[in-house]
Amino acid sequence: MALADLIRQCQLDFFGSFLSISITSATTVTITVIFTISPPINKKRTNPNMALSRAELESIVAVHVREPLPADTLTAAFNSKPFIPTESIINLRDLGAVPGSAIRPGHIFRSGMLDADAADPEAMAWLTANVKAVFDLRSKEERATYPTAYKPSIRAVLEHVRDRPNEPFLFHRTAGRDRTGVMAGLLQTLAGTKQEDVIFDYMLSRIGIEPARERLLVFILANIDVRDTEEPGFWNMVSLRPSFWKAFGQGVEAEYGGWGGYVKGLGFSTKDLETIKKNLRA
Repeated sequence: MALADLIRQCQLDFFGSFLSISITSATTVTITVIFTISPPINKKRTNPNMALSRAELESIVAVHVREPLPADTLTAAFNSKPFIPTESIINLRDLGAVPGSAIRPGHIFRSGMLDADAADPEAMAWLTANVKAVFDLRSKEERATYPTAYKPSIRAVLEHVRDRPNEPFLFHRTAGRDRTGVMAGLLQTLAGTKQEDVIFDYMLSRIGIEPARERLLVFILANIDVRDTEEPGFWNMVSLRPSFWKAFGQGVEAEYGGWGGYVKGLGFSTKDLETIKKNLRA
């Protein structure tokens, strides 16, 4: 399939997945994209004096994806909330530490795949100390390639929020951007986070996945009908933009009457929905 047709038919984002991939079903995935990349390694970041302001982070995420982010810029960004220092887990963030988030901090985390953490004692120590449950948002095929014994569904995450409000958890996918971003946006919206702050959280993956940019670009070029990155439409496909999330939210509104309607469509009652909202903020 030609790239232009691929974009037009699928509204693809950076990893070749539907932006609405997690909304089509609680447990199924519309398109499967499997990454055969080595685990990206982030330089350890521990200097709080380098923390950037929201305005500075916003200026970084606005940089076109065509342009690599300088190492010193990344170091400063990774020293800033909501990012969490790690050497082996890509795009690890605290949803409650996002500026403007209505979610309680230190309770819900998002990341890319965790398969590399088994060889990283520091990452394992962090997970053991901070996380009681892990949810894998990858498809069955993706989990077969990078196996982890974690629950995959949005429903499972919401059930955890409803039934175990005091147990911190993490959800992830391969790079922690697309389906992970949808899950994060759902939770942020249910908690009452303003739309502008939900979008800011979504856009932070521009920074979070940067350490793996070359591996991901190589993979994309090798797996879709594109010869080089300058083919028309390529950079549009791999970009993160606020308009993408806004359009997605409009689709949820049109299809389900909003995120609350989507949650009820998964089988949750009105009482369940209110409990989930309360527990996210508690």
